[in-house]
Amino acid sequence: MKKHLHAPVVLCMLVGPLLSNAQSPASPSADTTIASSMNRTLGDVIVVGYGAQSRKAVIGAVTSIKAATIKDRPVASFDQQLQGRAPGVQVSANTGVPGDGIFFRIRGTTSINAGNDPLYVVDGVFINNQSLQKVTTQGQGNNPLADINPADIESISILKDATATAIYGARAANGVVLITTKRGAYNSRPKVGFNTYLGLAWAPELWELVSGPEHATIINEAWVNDGKPFDTRPFRPKSAGGRGLPEEQPTYDRLHDIFRTGGIQNYDLSLSGGNEKTRYYLSAGYNKQLASIKTNDYQRASLKVNLDQQITDRIRVGSSNSLSRSRRTNARVGDGPQGGILQAALHTPTYLPKFNDDGSYAKWAGFDNLDVLIKYTDMNSTSIRYIGNLYAEADILKQLKFRTSWSLDYNDYDEFEYWNSYTNRGSASKGLATSSVSKNTVWVNEQTLSYRNNSQRHAIGVLVGNSIQGNIAQQTWAQGTNFPSDAFKQVASAATTTASSNRAENRQVSFFSRVEYNYEGKYLAEVNFRADASSKFGKDNQWGYFPSLGVAWRAKEEHFLQSVDVISDLKLRANYGLTGNQNGIGNFASRGLWGGGANYLDNPGTIPQQLANPQLGWETTRQWNFGLDLGLLDDRINVEFNWYDKYTSDLLLNLPLPVSSGFRTIASNSGEISNKGLELGINTVNIRTKQFSWQTGFNIARNINRIEKLNIPIDASYSVERMAQGFPMHSFFVYKQLYVDEKTGDAVYEDVTKDGKITAADRQMLGQATPKFFGGLNNTFSYKGFDASVFFNFQYGNKVYNSNRFFHESGGTRDDRRAINKNQLNRWQQPGDITDVPRITTIGNNYALNPVSRFLEDGSFLRLSSLTLGYTVPGRVADRIHASNIRIYFSGSNLWLLKKYKGPDPEVNVTSDPNVQGYDLGTPPQPRTVQFGLNLTL
Repeated sequence: MKKHLHAPVVLCMLVGPLLSNAQSPASPSADTTIASSMNRTLGDVIVVGYGAQSRKAVIGAVTSIKAATIKDRPVASFDQQLQGRAPGVQVSANTGVPGDGIFFRIRGTTSINAGNDPLYVVDGVFINNQSLQKVTTQGQGNNPLADINPADIESISILKDATATAIYGARAANGVVLITTKRGAYNSRPKVGFNTYLGLAWAPELWELVSGPEHATIINEAWVNDGKPFDTRPFRPKSAGGRGLPEEQPTYDRLHDIFRTGGIQNYDLSLSGGNEKTRYYLSAGYNKQLASIKTNDYQRASLKVNLDQQITDRIRVGSSNSLSRSRRTNARVGDGPQGGILQAALHTPTYLPKFNDDGSYAKWAGFDNLDVLIKYTDMNSTSIRYIGNLYAEADILKQLKFRTSWSLDYNDYDEFEYWNSYTNRGSASKGLATSSVSKNTVWVNEQTLSYRNNSQRHAIGVLVGNSIQGNIAQQTWAQGTNFPSDAFKQVASAATTTASSNRAENRQVSFFSRVEYNYEGKYLAEVNFRADASSKFGKDNQWGYFPSLGVAWRAKEEHFLQSVDVISDLKLRANYGLTGNQNGIGNFASRGLWGGGANYLDNPGTIPQQLANPQLGWETTRQWNFGLDLGLLDDRINVEFNWYDKYTSDLLLNLPLPVSSGFRTIASNSGEISNKGLELGINTVNIRTKQFSWQTGFNIARNINRIEKLNIPIDASYSVERMAQGFPMHSFFVYKQLYVDEKTGDAVYEDVTKDGKITAADRQMLGQATPKFFGGLNNTFSYKGFDASVFFNFQYGNKVYNSNRFFHESGGTRDDRRAINKNQLNRWQQPGDITDVPRITTIGNNYALNPVSRFLEDGSFLRLSSLTLGYTVPGRVADRIHASNIRIYFSGSNLWLLKKYKGPDPEVNVTSDPNVQGYDLGTPPQPRTVQFGLNLTL
């Protein structure tokens, strides 16, 4: 949780840490003399907005994580590696497919339409984390953060409260994640690093489906329960016109056809070093992951070049550059039968054969034949991405420094799919091809001027700056149908083609400042102010103003505590501030828009597309934070506690309009959301001897979310969750099943309206997808050359709607359209049966209602997220091959899972839509992985 000072700081210039007897670094590329002084006097620093601060001088709520502590977890993106590592930060994977989207929240959900993801900053570059994917994979979205090689990251700082985030103003309502990549060191010899690992990945648990005979028995039972003649039941002797008796039905295991043992391989090579004037870091990496579900693979190749040059004693220049190519072979693994590869395996009845009698592929239940999808699915995407910046800084005076930088995040995203004549989509249109090319460019120019003055008792730091940012998004899309044969796949070969293209951009201008004051290392204060203007808003509301004030008292420095040896540090913190949000709305959200493409009697024309709202303005979040940092027993025990209160007003919402207006919605400021919570982090050094050490890190957080004002309830996708005033976000809106009548076998639902019948008016809010508590527990051990790490993460109190069960347990009423799971065997069959699975019948409400609380399950879990065992070869042995370090290790992830959820894994979500959480349908579970690795430094 600390960042050592010998690691470079690459985010703009430092103002602080304002300790009375220490000189702080002048800039991210401070020279060797300053860096050496820092290392002797300050110990640990934490990267914060536009600089770094001593850990003891930090006023805001900031969690710093060394990349070295999370690097062994073999996931495609660094954000997933952060799961359970920082208090107040909730991270969940939507699927078990590498490179897919991640649910990432810092201190809860603050918005409905305007986005809830934090701001990501890599070496001072504001990067895009929104998927450019246009070709659907059933609601899932690829994760753009997977373009970044985790091996190049030195440290990650998560800024959570207003004092920490207000310097970023309009971008920071959802927190900030600062990523510092590795750099070389001045006056150091060239150092070569090589890291590699190889491993396996598989699904540790799959769904339990009934056998063919069991399926047929249930279908017959539903037939009879509906009052139909027994002699006409579907599964009766073929001689009588049936499909054969139940016991004659075969069983086909499609799940094990689609799931496999995947592979993981990773290679990273780096070179770093420097002389008196120059330092450098160069790296190349390659990562390949074969998902546990067939047809889904991920590859990333990356290059990294970081350079810093001391031009004179007062002038420095530098650059950070990352280039990556990520390629995915995709498949539809979310909702929907059209091409849904997991749906075809999971929901096709087990008794249905794979092939017809003539050897052709069988088609059943509206799903594609699984063997067809495995063999012929052709969906892929390639992302070419450059993230880089160029900076120059100068010491105008000893205490006055200037810095300017240009940053760029450019992403070219190319997608293609082809559905051939064997697939349902392809056969309906004689082949279907789609090509999409999306380009996204984010550029930023920033200038900062910083001043600091440290005296024996007072330390003052001032930072002022301005920022200009632009975002340009372009997309070209083409689709073709009616191909001469499946040998032709490109859109140009289609007899019928359609195409479209679009371009949109926005601009933002900002001015920001920070003033820090430190008196004798005991009393600290910090004021931030930022003004942002965005082209997205109306002319009268383009500017937003975001101030913050924070204070801290280092009580340990007072005379009455200096003699208390058990307390090594005690700091009390408090702050208040405002941040803004404009994400998630259109680039021209406030304007009245007209579009072309209209056809008036074969004459081209325009058509109104959006109603103007010149009053549209910023969504604003105000936040209080009170914190305590406590060190005991010479800092062998460190405790961090935070209480916060966030309130978001003027939500950016698309409000419905009457049909007579000619428009469906209008972008407006309406609604309010609150988040209140507690965070606790404890780090202890349990044993520390010359040969053995044991350290523990534990964190837990509680967030209470509530929609305070919302004039009209909003149903999320799939109509399982509803956003309504007085309830938390991600609340489930369902029919409540009370019990199954043991005499009749009918399900009994709560009649909320007391009108004697069950209608849509009887749905009610029951539970929520967000957990009541979440966190992580890590233990690390070292003995001589051996090291070990055991990390658990957990969630408690959240619900998951198991829509797979909804379809599986109504399979008996859907004949050959859906598979049936083992839980259906617990159905009511005769008077006296006590169960929550009602009598199988298509009559009445037993299986007609959806969503029903019976499928709303406990999503709490405790997961052994990672286990690592390593051995570092003794130095005398490494010296023989001229190596400075050799480490071999074994690592496993998701090795054990404690849950009540009846699906394979509660940590799944059907879609990347942020307003839908905890909905499981056709979603691959998290894989179990094992890997062996080597770390080599020459």
